[in-house]
Amino acid sequence: MATIYKSFASSDAVQTRTLLHESVPITGSIVSGTYNIGKTTTEENIKDFAHGMFQSVYDYPYLSSSANHIFDITFGYSDNSALSGHSYSQNAKKINIYNEFAQVLAGFDENGAVREFDRDGDLTTGTKMRECIFINFSRLLTKDEIKKGSFTMYFHTGVLQNSFGPSAGSTLQTASDFGATTDYRINSPAGEYAILYTSSATPDTTGESGIGLLYYQAGVAVLTASVFAKSSNPPKGGVLAAATSPGASTAADFRAPGSTLAPSGTISAAMTGATIAANADAFRHRLYSVEFDNTTELNSSIYFCRINHNDYNYSANPTYTNNSKIRVKGEKRKNLPVSYPTTVGLYSADRELLAVAKLSEPLKKDPSTELTLRVRLDY
Repeated sequence: MATIYKSFASSDAVQTRTLLHESVPITGSIVSGTYNIGKTTTEENIKDFAHGMFQSVYDYPYLSSSANHIFDITFGYSDNSALSGHSYSQNAKKINIYNEFAQVLAGFDENGAVREFDRDGDLTTGTKMRECIFINFSRLLTKDEIKKGSFTMYFHTGVLQNSFGPSAGSTLQTASDFGATTDYRINSPAGEYAILYTSSATPDTTGESGIGLLYYQAGVAVLTASVFAKSSNPPKGGVLAAATSPGASTAADFRAPGSTLAPSGTISAAMTGATIAANADAFRHRLYSVEFDNTTELNSSIYFCRINHNDYNYSANPTYTNNSKIRVKGEKRKNLPVSYPTTVGLYSADRELLAVAKLSEPLKKDPSTELTLRVRLDY
């Protein structure tokens, strides 16, 4: 128990922040095919739920104690979407999923209505993303946030063969937060986010190169489903036509392996006629890889414990003296008093012990020396 206390001056404490980054690679083989049983559509590291609202992906068979949750996949569309219809598969759930993500990530407008996802980040004007794929990354991977400018996702568009993996008719697309180190948005209630582009080139005037949004602190990637629609140059954003429209049958195949989805497995038909789990299967088997750096924010309080020449030259330890004599002085009374500090205690204003720091070895202290001990608290 301390008997002598020394207060800190304002210059004796400083606050610092350190950002630690870790590279996170996710390969498509882990997401689709590594743990499938007998090369069938049963995959041990993919967990579907009875509610059918999302699918969870693990890096190992999910029943194993060694499994780590990687991310969740789900699909949804706005009730303003052309795909919205009460007779479609899981229609209410898909609308609810879109609204739930939009409430958290985009917020509400001045009239209290849920904002729709905006392709260029301008919440007032611009093209809305009304049919979306949501990839919610595990906090185990993203830590405090995803590092800006480090995210890249590769996936296949076009025809998918009826097995695990893309066919020769598919095209490898990129979704990356190019330039996000300086160009990101702060108008989201969930924190900072940036636009996902298909290339590092400057976006055109219509914003067609923007295909989604990446929310850094939330760890959520929002991808517009229209990127899987077919044309001579695959559209990079915008909305989808209804599954029954004349142009729907010419869109790209978006069936999961083994699916008999009709008509022609279009993305519009998949969004409306297939379950969320089936669409998640189709997307996983198109995913080539995901890579990003996570961020761990390490906050520190550094205290400089200054021991002047006349401070702490004596010890409160009862073994310090023997018969009223200081043991370390021996029989030489003229010697300076000596102490050997081993521990630093930090106390509150009302003298409650808050933290203890141990020295690597005792330090010799007498009236002819002064010490400054640097104590760092990380949190």
